[in-house]
Parts: sequence; C-alpha cells; structure tokens
Amino acid sequence: MGNDNLGERSDGAEFTGGEDPYPNQEGDAKRTYPRLFLLSLYFCARGEQTLGCNHFLAMSNPTADWERVGDRYYRKIKLYDAVFDQDLELENYIITGAPYSGAIALYRDEEKIHAYRGTQAAKSGIDVYSCAGKLIRRINWDKGSIRGLGWSEDEKLLVVTEDGMVRCYYDLQGDFTQFSLGHGAEVHRVAACRFWGSGFVAILSNNHLIAVSQYVEPRPRLLATPPEGTVHSWSLIPPNYTLSRSVEVLLAIGQTIYVVDTAEAEDRILQNGPFKHISVSPNGQFVTLYTEDGKVWVISSDFQNKYSEYDSKAKTVPKDVQWCGNNSVVLAWEDEVHMVGPNGAALKYFYDGWVHLLADIDGVRLITNDVCEFLQKVPDDTEEVFKLGSTASAAVLLDAVDQLEKKSPKADDNIQLIRSNLDEAIDTCIRAAGQEYSSHWQKQLLKAASFGKSVLDIYNSDEFVNMCETLRVLNAVRDYRIGLPLSYDQYLRLTPAKLIQRLVNRQEYLLSIRLSEYLRLSTDKIYVHWASSKVRNSTSDEDTICNAVVTKLKDKRGVSFETIARAAYDEGRGHLATQLLDHEPRAGKQVPLLLSMEEDSIALDKAIESGDTDLIFFVLLHLKKKLPLASFFRLISSRPLASAIVESSAAAQDTSLLKDLYYQDDRLLPSSNLLLADALAQSTLQAKLDKLKLAAKALADSKDPTALLHQKSLQDAQQLLRIQDSLDKDLAGTYTGLSLNTTLHHLIQSNYLKRAAKIQSEFRVPEKVYAWIRLRALVASRNWGELEELAKARKSPIGWEAYFSEILAAGNSKLAGAFVSKCTGLTAQERSEMWVKCGLVLKGAEELVRVKDLSGLEALRGRSGDRGVSGELERMIAGLRGRR
Repeated sequence: MGNDNLGERSDGAEFTGGEDPYPNQEGDAKRTYPRLFLLSLYFCARGEQTLGCNHFLAMSNPTADWERVGDRYYRKIKLYDAVFDQDLELENYIITGAPYSGAIALYRDEEKIHAYRGTQAAKSGIDVYSCAGKLIRRINWDKGSIRGLGWSEDEKLLVVTEDGMVRCYYDLQGDFTQFSLGHGAEVHRVAACRFWGSGFVAILSNNHLIAVSQYVEPRPRLLATPPEGTVHSWSLIPPNYTLSRSVEVLLAIGQTIYVVDTAEAEDRILQNGPFKHISVSPNGQFVTLYTEDGKVWVISSDFQNKYSEYDSKAKTVPKDVQWCGNNSVVLAWEDEVHMVGPNGAALKYFYDGWVHLLADIDGVRLITNDVCEFLQKVPDDTEEVFKLGSTASAAVLLDAVDQLEKKSPKADDNIQLIRSNLDEAIDTCIRAAGQEYSSHWQKQLLKAASFGKSVLDIYNSDEFVNMCETLRVLNAVRDYRIGLPLSYDQYLRLTPAKLIQRLVNRQEYLLSIRLSEYLRLSTDKIYVHWASSKVRNSTSDEDTICNAVVTKLKDKRGVSFETIARAAYDEGRGHLATQLLDHEPRAGKQVPLLLSMEEDSIALDKAIESGDTDLIFFVLLHLKKKLPLASFFRLISSRPLASAIVESSAAAQDTSLLKDLYYQDDRLLPSSNLLLADALAQSTLQAKLDKLKLAAKALADSKDPTALLHQKSLQDAQQLLRIQDSLDKDLAGTYTGLSLNTTLHHLIQSNYLKRAAKIQSEFRVPEKVYAWIRLRALVASRNWGELEELAKARKSPIGWEAYFSEILAAGNSKLAGAFVSKCTGLTAQERSEMWVKCGLVLKGAEELVRVKDLSGLEALRGRSGDRGVSGELERMIAGLRGRR
C-alpha cells in the first residue's frame, strides 16, 4: 500500500512522462506547458489497461453509448472492467461510495447468509476500494453491529454502530476519531442512518431521530419526535436546500409521509402509501417515491407539484432507488436497472450479476464484479457537437477539422459558413472536450477549438489553456491504478486542492507532487504526509529514518517538522521525534511537542534560544505545574534568563514562590528584603517585630559586609518600633511607622527636646544630621527662644549659614541677623549681602568699610532707596576716599 519512497510508484516503476496530447497551439498566449508525468499516456505506451486507451481510443463513434429517453440523451460510460474478484459476492455486501467518484466501502451484510471461506475470510472488516477495484485499506472491525456506513464530501468514512458509537476515519489509512450519539441511542439502538455531505441522521428503533451536522466538533441533536408506526422508507434533505437551514427528514409511515425537522413533524397527507423507497435529488428540489404497486412518482420537495409517474410493472420492490443527476431516477433490482427520465420515459439495462448504485452530483456509478460504469445525461455541449445530424456551429467546426486532416477544401467552406458564430463554436468545443472521458475525442475537440482560434483575429485563449490543464489532471487521476474517474463537473466542485488531498490519502505522493507543481499549488503538506507515513511504517532504525526524511525535506519550503515529529512520537518513537524537532526552525512549534514528550529541559532551552519571552513564560508555567518545586528551581538555576523571568513574575504575583526561590539559591539579602516588605505591610506592632526578627535572622550566617549592615539596620528598626510604641502611649500624636529622622523632627517640633536627645544618643545619630533635624524642627515650630539659645553657642556642626538661611526663610530677619556675625568663614562681601537681606544696609556697609571695599559701597549706594541711608553711605564713601 502506498509509496515509501517519495520518488517511486508503489510498484517500483518511476514515472517518466510521455507524448504531450495537447501540444501548444498558435494563439495560446505563448504559454508553454511543462511536461507532466501523465499516468494515462504512460500506461498506454506500455500497452496496459487504462481508461482512455482500450475503451475509448478505438471508439470511432462518440454517440455509440448514447440512449434516448424521451427528448433527452443519456450515456453509460464504461470506466473500468474486472473491478472485483468473481468470488466476491456483492449481493452479500453493503456498498457505499464517497462523493465525487471517491472511494468505495464494502461491509458484509450481517442479515444475509453467505458461504464459509475459512477463518480469515470470516473475520469482519470494512474494505475500502478505489472505483477500479484496487484495495486501498482493510479496516478490521470488532466493535459491534454496523447500522450506518457512509462518506462525507471530503472522503471521511463514517461508521455508526448499533449502540450509537460513531467512528470518523479522516484519512484512508485507518486513523479515526470517535464520539457517541447519546440521546438514548445506547438504550433504544440505532436502526439505520442516512448521510449527506457534512453530516448524517440516525433513526432509532423507537423512530426518534438524531442529527449530526459536522464532524470536527460533533454535537448530536435530537429532532422533533415523529409519530409511532413502522417506517417503510426514509430519506433526508440536506440543510443547504431547506428554508429552515436545518436538515429535514422524510419518513414514510402508514399511507403518508412526515417531514421532520428540529421543530416539528409535519404530515404531508398523502393517500397512496406505503412508499417503499424515498430518494431526494442532489439539488434538493425533487423527491422520488416508489409505491407498493410498483409506480415511481417524481414530485417537488415541498410536495406541491407532481411532475411524472412511471409504472415499473415489477412484482418485487427494487433494492435501491437513486437519482441520476437532477433529471432522472435509477431503479436497481438484483441484475436489472431502470432509468426513468422526464415525463415517465424509461430505459432498461440488464447485467449478468448483482449491481449496486452509487449516486453522485451529475450521474450515478453502476458497480458489478465485472465493470464500473457511469450513467449520466449527455451534457448539452456534447449533444450539440456530436448529435447525429447536428447543424450547430460547434458540430460544423469539428467537421472542419476532420476535413482539414483530409486536406479537403470543405474545411474552409465550413469555417466561412459559421464565421459569424465562430467564437461560440470554439467555446462549445472547449466545454465539450471537458465532458469527454476519451482522450481521442478530447484532442479532436481541442484541435477544432485551436483551428477556430487560428481563424479569428482576436480571441481570449484563457479558457482553452485552462481546459488543457484540467484535462491533463483528469486523465492522470482517471487511470485505473489511481481509480478516481472524476467528471469535469465533479472536478470543479471538488477543487484541485481537495483532489490533491485525496491522492495524498491514497499515498500517491509522486503524482500529488507533480500535479501540485503543475497546478502551482503548495507541496509542503504532501511532503509532511509522506514523512509522517514513513516514520509510522518504516522498519529501519531511527537514525536511518531521520536521515532519509531530513535529506529529502531539507530544501523544501514550508515543511513542518513538528507534524512529522508528532507522528513519530505517537508511534512511540520518542528519540526519533526529538531528532526531527531539531530541524524545526520555529520554536513555537517545537516547544509544545517537547513538553508533551516530557523533554522539559530541551523545551526550556529551545524557548530560551528563541528569545521569545512569552514562549519562555509558557514553558515555565507548564513546568511549575508539573514538577516539584525543588526540581523546578534546579532546572532554572543554570538558566539566568529563565530564573530572571520567574523572579520578575513572582515579585508581582507570588511572593511565596519568590521566597522559595531565594531560599533555594541561598540569596540571603533578597530573602531578607522580602521579609522586610512583609513587616512593613503588617498592621500590628508585634507582627511587624516578628517579621523584622525573621528578616534579621535570615542574615545571621552571612559574612557579607552589606548583609551585616542590613542586619544592623533591621535590629535598629525593631528598637525604633518599640520606642515609637512607647511614645504613642506617653505623648500626643502618632509616631509608629515613622522613620528615625522624622521621629526626632516630630519630638523637637513638639518641644520634647530631651527625649529627642536621648533617642539621638541611643541610635548614634551623627551630630550634623541631628543639627539639621533640630534646626528645621525648631524653625517649623517657630521656637525662636530655643534658636536664640543656640545662637549663643561658639560653633555649630553644620555652620551658622544654615541657621541664617532657614530662619530668614521663615521670616524672622532680626533673629537671622544675630547669626551673621558668627559666619566668620565668609568674606566681608558675603556677610554684607546677608545684612542687606536682613534689611540692615548700614550694617552691611560697615562690613565693606572694614575691608575698604569702595566699589562695593558704591554699588550698595545705588541699591539703597532710603535718602537717610544713602546720605550715610555717601559719608562712608567720602571718608574711605579721604583715607586713600
């Protein structure tokens, strides 16, 4: 299964390319098509069976498989033959197909008896095949009876068991998610299921309906309660096609049909039941009803209009009824198929064995042991070109190409005949080419379009170019070794990206890469899927696997090694996962997986290397929750950045963690500071003292001078708190919580000078500091008498200029003047200025006379505004001049 080597097919043969079936034509906007490794051409060259070679290349008449039903044409295209082994009894199997020509799931019908073929064959399982009959995966099953088997539009396989357990196989390799329906499903048991593109409805044995509208985050929901009674048949209308935007379930109970949604169960009041089959068209507009007497009704989905009726005249009820596109209905018995078109016209097909119907958006696949066929209405463009006797411009253009190849002059005549409609003819031929499965007719139609373009002077070739590109892709995936027989309409609905995903799920990596490069799509997910598959399934040693993956992917852009490493880890290959993560350039991808792998130290180192503090913080939070505290601190102790982030975060949010961190690291001073902060936050004296004792004790064993000084400060703080508590009790005011200097200031200001002096002595407050505190406190309290006493002293620790400045600033110029003469360290000019500030100009002049400063006196005279003072100053100046 699949390709272990990214550059080879599963059979070991390399894709080599082949003849380009659509060579560049004149007028293609000079666009050159890169060589694509086309599977179809490759296998044609080898002479092997392939869609487009044996079946279609020799087909000379494109209408040979057409059948007329009423006024419309239908065709049955043989896609593949020899699909299943002849020993496989399809009548004993439940078969369901994925939309858009997807995979086919087979599960043995538990209600039917089948031949015993040994113990291995007797084991229950779900087989997943391609449309060509290639086994993709066998899923062993032992989880109980299956009551629902279906597909989503993105090719997820849904398996619903009798007890309401749902498995969603999201790829074709056996990986799944699981959930339960609930709502009593485990009690009443699931009877059957119906699926649509993104959900399903399960009906229980008590007729209750449970709807699931999505598989990513499934939320099973109980619909309105339907009436009791036997359900003869049922179907559903997807939410996209209902007015309520909720799924609507059609239940055939008794003679009528009930429409059930989330709100109510409405009786449509029909009288011709019971209806043995109900089928809804792909567009949700029409409903087919099969009556007990063998009639087929086609009505509108709102039950207001009846469009046609067909009498099958069958004595037995068909085993299946499906829509073929939106315009006809297919009925299947064991080996007989009826297709009912508009107005009751019908067409019958007969087979040698059991036939199964797999409906799609534009037709229906018919599956037998021998063949896989596709039944559809002939597209309008195809009918316009190929219909017998058609005179449409596109048919004439195609004939012109045939005449051109025969070198007949009629080619030019045909062109001139349709010259006025030539652009429409070209467009029709291009669209018709997309509807063809035969590469021969694809080329003929594109040649016709190219010939028509060469005649026109102006024509936009984009549609032609896009169609050539699309057909290359379709022909490649239709090959029987791939088994995706997409029609053009299905390809447009599916989209190229989802087609690539289907190939990747089948492990067709080389073709996926080639098509992605050709379609200019990203290939990184393909490489990641290949590498993930390799690490899961390879039997080589881990170093070899790692080297192989890294060598292949080292130059590939956008490849996520984290996804590959996660796949390795899920397989129990932890060492390989770690090796692969070393090649992941994005730390944000590495770290979460490393943490889940319990590679804690590596995860932290990767986060630190990234420099992303948020990522580091994320890792630290994870590790703190996971590890014992001692182990956590040991881990970060050798990583300064991590330790700093923990310290910063803990300081703001978790001081207990910060204490433990400081204790673990023997950081005594920061630890003591934390206790000091706690002490400051306490509301009672004893609590403060206790915390301060602990803070001092934390530094008891330290020999660091700074720590010893800090310890002494803490002891002083305890002593100060006791003194302040005593002051609070003895004196008016509150002293607790004040600093030492502030305490002294308040005491002096309150005239408790002796107490202040005592505290100054006990705490050995420096004389200069105490002198400043005393000066400012006395000035603040306007205690001029005490300041006059201080003026009698012979010297001051802080000098007398400070006294002058503080007292003068308080407004007592007279007392300030008493300190001027004591400022012996100043010059006469400075003392003169001090006298002037006190308002004693003559005193200032006398200072200048003593030093014979004539210019200073003259300047002082100019500043004086008093005539008497000015006259005295004139006298002093004259006297000083006379002495000279």
